[in-house]
Amino acid sequence: MNTLHHPIGVGTVKDENQATAAQEVGHAVLDAVRGGLAELRETWDPAQVNAWCQTVLGRTGRVVLTGMGKSGLVAQKVAATLASTGCPSFFLHPAEALHGDLGMVTPDDSVLALSNSGESDEVVRLLPSLLRLGIPLAAITARAESSLGQAAQWTFLYRLPQGEGCPLDLAPMASTTLQLVWGDLLAATLMDRRGFTRDNFALNHPAGSLGAKLMKVGSLMHTTWPKVEPSATLTEVLRAMTEGRLGMTSVMQNGSLSGVITDGDIRRALETAEREGRNPLGLHAEQIMTRTPARISQEALALEAAADMEARKITFLMVEQEGRPCGVIHIHDLLAAKVL
Repeated sequence: MNTLHHPIGVGTVKDENQATAAQEVGHAVLDAVRGGLAELRETWDPAQVNAWCQTVLGRTGRVVLTGMGKSGLVAQKVAATLASTGCPSFFLHPAEALHGDLGMVTPDDSVLALSNSGESDEVVRLLPSLLRLGIPLAAITARAESSLGQAAQWTFLYRLPQGEGCPLDLAPMASTTLQLVWGDLLAATLMDRRGFTRDNFALNHPAGSLGAKLMKVGSLMHTTWPKVEPSATLTEVLRAMTEGRLGMTSVMQNGSLSGVITDGDIRRALETAEREGRNPLGLHAEQIMTRTPARISQEALALEAAADMEARKITFLMVEQEGRPCGVIHIHDLLAAKVL
């Protein structure tokens, strides 16, 4: 039987050569993107962006995104970002628009078209109809002199001083990144101009952990919770905690919060009573309670409640409205809502 022998180190040299080639290809992509972003940072026109935002905010319609191929995929992402950040928006496929879907666009809308060359056939063929309807048109493109660039009222330009970064310089790589950045820049400016808040964001993201974190404490809290008076006996305290199923009870006097009692408070009180030779059954709520319980406003975000509990290493917070107790939020409520 013949045994093949490979020269020592041949495999290692091959691997090293492949790693070097991969590094060069990767650096070409990163350098192309970095070059485009560096130039965009120096050349973008805030006044033009502001003028476009002012037009969009002054209209009652939606922002219609359109683009073909890879630019169309970026346009879909930009449409989703705009919609989720308070600007009604949707994606219109240019080919479908040429076959009837243009009817989805109303005179109250505005259009943001994406095309690296500015000469995408389907997009260019849409322009006469859009202009005839008098719909404001903006473009994200690399060529101001293109058909799209000339037709647009606002042209958001980018350049690629080091090309696409593609080994063949054919596939869209750096260009789609620059288009995406332009879309985020426009969305962020609109958010700022609109005064879009965390509360608005939560309304648009009701599902999942993100939406839960942005919910108000008041929407997750228990509006009924265990209560005892300061004179309550240990037995009454234990009964209230058992029935309440929150591992705690508040101590209330004339509608005001005097303190809270947890399992830990009871253990500490029992140890103290035993050490001092007192009958534990003679303890009252005011002798057991923590007099400075952690509190939070019902208007605070669930995310803030979670951070407070984690920092204090506690399992609940008393919730207040205008300085008076109105509920309890427990760590289990945050876990159930996927805030934690």
